[in-house]
Amino acid sequence: MRGGGHDVTRTLARDTGTDRRLLLLVGLVVFTAGISVLVSLRLIAGHGLVTQANVTRAVTLAFLVAVAATVNVRIRIRATTHGISWTDAATVVGLAVAPVPWVIVATGLGVAIARTINRLPPIKLAFGIAKEMTLAAAGGLVLLAAGWTWPWSGSIGRSLPALVLAYLTVVVLDELLMFPVLAFATGTSILNRFRQQLDLRLASVLARFSVVLSTLLILRINPTFLVVVPPLVLSLHLANSSRVRSRAEREAWQRLARTTDALNVVDLDQVLTTAVTQATELFSADEVDIELREEGRLVRGAGGVITFRGPAGTPSGIEGSVLTTRLEGHDQTADIGVLRLRFAGPVELSEREQYTLRTFASALCTAVRNAQAYAELARIADEHAYAATHDALTGLSNRRHLLDEGTEQLTNRHADGVTALVLIDLNHFKEVNDTLGHGAGDRVLTQVADRLRAAARPDDLVARLGGDEFAVLLRGLPAPAIAAHRAEALLAALHEPLDLDGMRISVEASGGIAVAPASGGMPELLRRADVAMYQAKRAGQRIATYAPTRDTADLGRLTLGGELPRAVADHEFTVNFQPIVDLGSGEVIGAEALARWHHPTHGMIDPLRFLEAVERSGLLPAFAEAILDQALIAAGSWRDAGFDLPVSVNVSPRSLLDARFPGAVLARLRAHDLPPDRLVLELTETLTLSQLDVVDRVLSRLRDSGVRLALDDFGTGYSSLSLLSRIPVHELKIDRSFVTAMESTAEAAAVIRSTLDLGRSLDLTVVAEGVESEPQRRALWELGCAAGQGHLFARPLPSGTLLAALQRGAGGRPGALAPPLHDAGAVIRLPGRRTGGGRNRTATPAP
Repeated sequence: MRGGGHDVTRTLARDTGTDRRLLLLVGLVVFTAGISVLVSLRLIAGHGLVTQANVTRAVTLAFLVAVAATVNVRIRIRATTHGISWTDAATVVGLAVAPVPWVIVATGLGVAIARTINRLPPIKLAFGIAKEMTLAAAGGLVLLAAGWTWPWSGSIGRSLPALVLAYLTVVVLDELLMFPVLAFATGTSILNRFRQQLDLRLASVLARFSVVLSTLLILRINPTFLVVVPPLVLSLHLANSSRVRSRAEREAWQRLARTTDALNVVDLDQVLTTAVTQATELFSADEVDIELREEGRLVRGAGGVITFRGPAGTPSGIEGSVLTTRLEGHDQTADIGVLRLRFAGPVELSEREQYTLRTFASALCTAVRNAQAYAELARIADEHAYAATHDALTGLSNRRHLLDEGTEQLTNRHADGVTALVLIDLNHFKEVNDTLGHGAGDRVLTQVADRLRAAARPDDLVARLGGDEFAVLLRGLPAPAIAAHRAEALLAALHEPLDLDGMRISVEASGGIAVAPASGGMPELLRRADVAMYQAKRAGQRIATYAPTRDTADLGRLTLGGELPRAVADHEFTVNFQPIVDLGSGEVIGAEALARWHHPTHGMIDPLRFLEAVERSGLLPAFAEAILDQALIAAGSWRDAGFDLPVSVNVSPRSLLDARFPGAVLARLRAHDLPPDRLVLELTETLTLSQLDVVDRVLSRLRDSGVRLALDDFGTGYSSLSLLSRIPVHELKIDRSFVTAMESTAEAAAVIRSTLDLGRSLDLTVVAEGVESEPQRRALWELGCAAGQGHLFARPLPSGTLLAALQRGAGGRPGALAPPLHDAGAVIRLPGRRTGGGRNRTATPAP
């Protein structure tokens, strides 16, 4: 019978709800037993049951019950010891040979003697006595209902059904009473407790019932043979105890093996979680603590779940016994912390449990050290990975990380939105390093990085590519046009001066924007943003957006570059001409030659798409000669038709490095019988090559020979006046960007006005490019600008088409492409201006 049991007083402090249920159940059992005792005593006293034989049987039965309750198999569940005893067998034997009232009293007396010897607490003593008396009463009622009579005189065969029923009643009722009490006391599941060792319990039930039958059979045959019962009981008890212990040890080792296997992970939190939750079951503890000394952390769990994670030293809410084990390896050289097993009552581990605890603590120590080592390696690896993908000075992503992230973004075509890249370069940053030192330059870069990081969106990736160059990868844009607004916000963040050791330093930056291309990936996106950034620098703008028509190095141009030799040989390059007009009279006073490539497959190709490839190909002399020939042929045809107009031809800076270039130009002029002053060579203002002596000699020879020189895109560079002091030009050409902006910004108008003043002081002709409207024409004329070109007058035309337009004229005036702005009597001629050779001479308004 299940006896002994449970230290209720130790458990009550844990769970008020459980305590109430436990006390209610214990109280119910005690009350039922009390009723049984009262009824039994009344029956003994009032029905003549006080006989010598019954007293002898009762005393003998009390002794047997005491012995049976003492000899049991003990199993610890947390702080509670649960015993499997032989009390039920002794009780059923007593019910078979003695009246039920005597058996109830004798059973209570025998259990009381055994429990008192074991010094159990009062509540455990009361529950143990009451439970066994209740079981005896229930078994006796079954026998009474079956018609059992005392003294027993029937045969075993006829009595067997009643005995089986009585014994099953005792066993089942024992289970029904004991398992809820045990589950409530330990806070575990009733069903789980019932399932544990069910097979061993059934085998024990059958063994004890066999002893009951054997005892009764011996009593019927010859009571002398009862001497064989104790050895039989002892052998069965030892066999059952051995099976229970073997099963418990096997399950314990299996749980230990599973637990140590589960500890074989590299995450420290997972190691501690596994150790705490598994140790609760492994050692049947009410609570488990693991404290790591170096990290100062504590992990605590109960009932298979983690209840606390935090600093070491936090007290536990469970009072009772604590078993502490150091976490040290087999060599006992590493002491990393402690493992604590907490129990709600006094507990003493068996030798096997102590060995299991040492083994578990050693395995846990190894697992913790391995996890800590792995975490350190992972930290070092992360540091190296971070250092490999981030800039050491600013903490921003570096070029490698930008390329990796951008490639992943562009590869994931299902990503929402548009991807764009903003490339930002600080202007004149070298002056900071040279003036204030590299330390100051580093602080400037750090502050710029902080501002860009703050201005960027959470999804953006800010990177430093090196030096003073930064990039921002814009992801998830709703439309490509949003990239320009985002780029403006990024550059605006750099507008306010930086505070550097009490000094206020202004930082200027140029930015280039490129939207992700359909092909080419991240390298192509970075290249396009770089192209746009340098376009912004060349144009004097703060920011520029990539435009394929202005790109001189895309894949298409590289493909076209391979076809240049054939194009030059087959004369595929043609020239269109845009007229230069006197702004006052509307008469044509010249024309600018613009090269075109008439490709047999791609059609007409703009020069911006092939000129750089021509310069790099080695075909520049042949190309320049072909363009110059066509320009001079056109000028000759216009002269023959009565329009003696100079023609302007753009010169590549590389041509000026060739000392043979002036001779080739003059030879073409002689071949076409044109005077040198009918040719104007346009030079780019950003021509830094003018600092070379060979360029000076080339330009001087051309000018001395009568060829006119013009400085193109004037005002967009950084060294206009210094160039004018070295290059002997005759004309200045105002860049179209100033003409476009002159009506909306005072700065553009001021640049135009100062250029005109400079032209007059140096006796230079000034031509405005990009004249698109009549208000622009009138405004330029009123400022004193003599000439202009643009779509208002004509787009670039083939030489024959331009000649037809000249012959047709405007308003019946051959040679004019626009009506005059003034009456003939209101103008005077100004010297030193570009003059045409047609029917009309150039006229300009009086300054």
